[in-house]
Parts: sequence; C-alpha cells; structure tokens
Amino acid sequence: MGPAWTNQMLSLLAACTVLSSMPAGVMAQSSDPTYLQLETTIPLGNVRGRIDHMAADPERRRLFVAELGNDTVGIVDLPLHAILKRLTGLSEPQGIGYLRSTDTLFVANGSDGSVRIYQGADCASGRINLGSDADNARVDQAQQQIIVGYGSGALAVIDAATRGKIAEIALHGHPESFQLDVDAGRAYVNVPNARRIAVIDLPARAQIATWTTGGALANFPMALDGQSKRVLVMFRNPAKLGVFDMRDGAIVTMVDACGDADDLFLDNKRRRIYVSCGAGVIDIFDAQNYRHLSRIPTASGARTSLFIAETDRLYVAARATGANPAAILVFRPSSD
Repeated sequence: MGPAWTNQMLSLLAACTVLSSMPAGVMAQSSDPTYLQLETTIPLGNVRGRIDHMAADPERRRLFVAELGNDTVGIVDLPLHAILKRLTGLSEPQGIGYLRSTDTLFVANGSDGSVRIYQGADCASGRINLGSDADNARVDQAQQQIIVGYGSGALAVIDAATRGKIAEIALHGHPESFQLDVDAGRAYVNVPNARRIAVIDLPARAQIATWTTGGALANFPMALDGQSKRVLVMFRNPAKLGVFDMRDGAIVTMVDACGDADDLFLDNKRRRIYVSCGAGVIDIFDAQNYRHLSRIPTASGARTSLFIAETDRLYVAARATGANPAAILVFRPSSD
C-alpha cells in the first residue's frame, strides 16, 4: 500500500467522520440533484472555534478560509481537497479579500482591528492598523483597492499599491456585509445597529442615501442582482429574505427564510439564491419570483459560505463540533 493510497484513505475517513455528524437525512436530501448535491467534504484539520468568511483564487483553484476561533487562515487546494498552508498569528480573522493581479491576500482582524497582507507563494506579509473590529472586506479589482468595514461605523479604502488607507467613509453604525457595484460606482452596506441600508457613492467617498428595513432587524448578509436591479438582504429577526429595488430602496418583498444567516449568494446562471444559515441548512430561492425552492441540511453552526462561479460550486464552512473536525462542504448545483 503506497503513500498516495494511504493519504486517499485518510481523507476518505475524515470526510466520512464529518458527514456522519450531519442531521438525519442530509445525505438523502443532498444527493437529490434538483438543486444542490453534496459532492465532497474537505477536512480542515485541527481547527477550533467559529469559522468566518471565505475568498477564492479561481485561477490557482485556492480557497481562503478565515478560521476566526483558531486565529488562522486556511489555504485550501480545491482540486486536491487538501490544506496547502495555514497562516498563523492572526487576531480573530473575519473578512478576506483577494487581489488577483498581484496574488495578494488581505485579512481583516476583529480583535485588534488590523488588516494583514500576504503576497505571493512566500506569503510576504504587511499590516495596516484600522483601529477596531475590522470585519468584512471587498476588492475592487479594476481600481486595485480593498474596502474594509470596521469600528463603530466606517468603510476604509485601502490602496493595494501603497498598502495604505487612502479614504474613510463614515456610517451610522458598524457595517456588516456590504457589496460593490463597481460599474455604477456604488456600495450598498448593511448597518444593523442603525436599522438601515446605506448607499455609498464610491468616487465621492460619501453616503448618499439610507433605506429603511421595514421593521426587520439584524440585516447581515447581502448580495446584488444587477440583472433585476435588486439588493438582496437576509434578516435574522425575523428570519426573512428582503428584496429591495436598487434604484430607490423600495421593498419589493419579504419572504420567510432560515435562521442565523451569515452569507447570501446569487447563482446568476440558474437564477437561484443560496442562503447559508447557522440553523444548519441552505435555503434556495428562485431569483425571478423569490419562491422558496428547497432547504438542504448542512451542519449546525455552518452559517458561512462562498459561491464561486468559476468552479460552479457552493462551499459551506462547518466548524468542529465534539469529536467531528472542521470541514468545507462542497455542493454542486444542478446543471439546469
């Protein structure tokens, strides 16, 4: 029995251990190819605590995983289904931005408010101190800028070349998920403490509008649907998918959804919406009429995810529970 066979068997055993911890019926429901099928499981190894957001390098087929409770970032080789490297010495990493042109990773740290910078194969590092609670990160690939939400209410604009903060955009509370519409020069920001959605003019570095949330609270994940000119927002109280008109913030609809949502993605090819929830499920909606299509079990607390159009897969982060190790659950959408 050679080393390759041994490694393959160890990976299979680890995957089976994770799958056995999932709620009853997960295999049967996930194997239904109507919407999502559980394709494989990637063990993350000895990772403790909560797992936060992820980013991708589609060209090199790598997945970056913010292992918040472990103070690390895992770098996953997607074709090999294995950890390539683990970045250590972080301080509650939350958001990750990846700049493709320079192969540079920007990691926002909640505990010390820093943005750590890692470039190239040797992961040469740098650091920008924002102040406190550096959270979600987004990358404007065209402008070579990284935008990070942080503190009691601001977006920091970081220039990739100089690795310095070049602007700060004030908000009325700590920003949670936000999305960039680079063609329109806009950013849409969830500000749950203010019970608002903020609209930012990126070239002007200023907030130009605020939208009310219709009484729904705890607006965390967000996605943009440019085709329908809609802003999609998940609320935790009550658990609802809110759909807003991108042009004026009018509420199009609110529909029931899973609890403790933390990530939301649009599969534009199939016109579907995927919502990952800490309740241990993925909710799937029709992006045309917002009809609920399916609820796929995952694992308790698995509320962060990433849909990568280039690999056509939804990656869900499952934290370690008891004797079951942390893992990435890889879901393949149907080919329709």
